[in-house]
Amino acid sequence: MSDRGPDDVLAAGGPIRHRPVLREEALDALSLRRDGTYIDGTFGAGGYTRAMLATPGVRVVALDRDPTAIADGAALAAAEPRLTLVEARFATLGAVVADLGLEGVDGVVLDIGVSSMQFDRAERGFSFRFDGPLDMRMGGDGPSAADIVNGADEGDLADILFRYGDERASRRIARAICFDRKASPFTSTKQLADMIGRVMPGKPGDIHPATRSFQALRIAVNDELGELHDALEAAERVLVSGGRLAVVTFHSIEDRIVKRFLQARAGRGDGGSRHLPAGSARPPASFALPGKQPILPGDAEVAANPRARSAKLRVGTRTDAPPWGADPAARAAVTVAWSGRAAFPHAKGR
Repeated sequence: MSDRGPDDVLAAGGPIRHRPVLREEALDALSLRRDGTYIDGTFGAGGYTRAMLATPGVRVVALDRDPTAIADGAALAAAEPRLTLVEARFATLGAVVADLGLEGVDGVVLDIGVSSMQFDRAERGFSFRFDGPLDMRMGGDGPSAADIVNGADEGDLADILFRYGDERASRRIARAICFDRKASPFTSTKQLADMIGRVMPGKPGDIHPATRSFQALRIAVNDELGELHDALEAAERVLVSGGRLAVVTFHSIEDRIVKRFLQARAGRGDGGSRHLPAGSARPPASFALPGKQPILPGDAEVAANPRARSAKLRVGTRTDAPPWGADPAARAAVTVAWSGRAAFPHAKGR
């Protein structure tokens, strides 16, 4: 889980409360240029945005698919003319750049995951710490968690729980969901968490038995891995030569996607070359990978914020080579199709 708020250090926009994980390392990686233009693809509480605006002349285009985050950031956007705040998925950052008439940007930062603000609001349905509607949508579009739990077939549910949550008991949980929903559809977070705890009792000291299933459903609801793949390709298209891409992840699945993308674009290893047409030559490297990666939080940061312990930062520097273009096969490889998705398509072009 990400904590996208800023800290108590005075930054552009005034004193604030929380420090985003690996903030200083990500800002160093961006190598901010005076008068440069940067994209914060995951605005949240504005932690990265405020820190970037503290550099004189820097312009920030900040995106968030969550209308609550956009509403909370409205005052900052109104007070800071160098900030453009847009309600949009970060996968659409290329379209946002084009709509703003920008020829390119000097950096893109992505802080992948769910913000503490979303987890702490029961009505969002992200956490079973509070009883709330089984929703989990970061924006207002597409299927909710209840739609998937009540509408996907048993095999698809098991695939979602296993692929996105590393849940070894995925088949048992999917079978129980399909049995119980015949009598009463699942509508609340507590209802689902209690059922999972009943069929898969936990041991003292272990994480709650529903933790992995809730993570998997959240990823499926928001198409998080497909969105991440699309955002990386979009960043490749909009970054100018020498521009930096910095991505902070909190889960091994997300980190693997970022690692493979950057290694492929840097011409290292097989790097996803299996997705190229047979017999075709690898395009020129569109990214260079500076320094030793991944960059991890220090002991002090982990001690101050336990959420940081799983965080990893990866960085790429854009070369002057053309972008590789879309790779539908690579995108399909990171997503799980489920039987009901066609009935609840995500809104496009936001």
